[in-house]
Amino acid sequence: MIEICCGSYEDALNAYYGGAKRIELNSALHLGGLTPSIGSLKLTKNTTNLKVICMVRPRGAGFCYTDIEFKQMMIEAKDLLENGADGIAFGFLLKNNEIDIERTKEMVSLIKSYQKEAVFHRAYDCVKDPYASIEILINLGIDRLLTSGLRAKAADGKDLIKKLQTKYGDKIEILAGSGINSTNGQAIMEYTGIAQIHSSCKDWQNDPTTSGEFVNYCYGPAEHKDDFDMVSKELVEKLVKLGL
Repeated sequence: MIEICCGSYEDALNAYYGGAKRIELNSALHLGGLTPSIGSLKLTKNTTNLKVICMVRPRGAGFCYTDIEFKQMMIEAKDLLENGADGIAFGFLLKNNEIDIERTKEMVSLIKSYQKEAVFHRAYDCVKDPYASIEILINLGIDRLLTSGLRAKAADGKDLIKKLQTKYGDKIEILAGSGINSTNGQAIMEYTGIAQIHSSCKDWQNDPTTSGEFVNYCYGPAEHKDDFDMVSKELVEKLVKLGL
């Protein structure tokens, strides 16, 4: 299974026409992915047959949320599930970087009440004990774990991913993500034994209105200062053609 990380409805269409079967739908990918709009979800479900996992994340930075943020996240998750989401990707940590068991339990309960998939995202990559943490997630009913093996890129965390797959792969789905593309996807899957990868297949599109004479709204690197990131249909096709 190849899952494409999408930041908009247009991204979802590019993933779909590139041959993907499942996406993680977000907004603001430059912040690591935030909760998508209901409109982008409805359009994706109405015009494609993609399986859509929706991110629920109210802000950038970490994963230790206030009571106000948690309340918002639960309402957003419910709205997404009622509008066709096939699952929810989320992550709750305590200040000591351990899994927030109570909040995770509440979110899983909500997701399962709609008979959808509960996905714990790369908040996991900030934990201190990956083995104790994955066992907690399994016991709480998490269906799938997205991880880069506690490293910035999955290629660097492949040894831990392999160990997690060997020890827990029959209890939870392991989805490797971060820095995976058509040049390394197959090798990572063969080395780790996993059956799923998560890729952004990112390219850049120019918008000349990003910069004015005295102001700019740039967020990309210098060579893409007036660009925004988007899913490339061609890069999705390359990944899919590997036959993974």
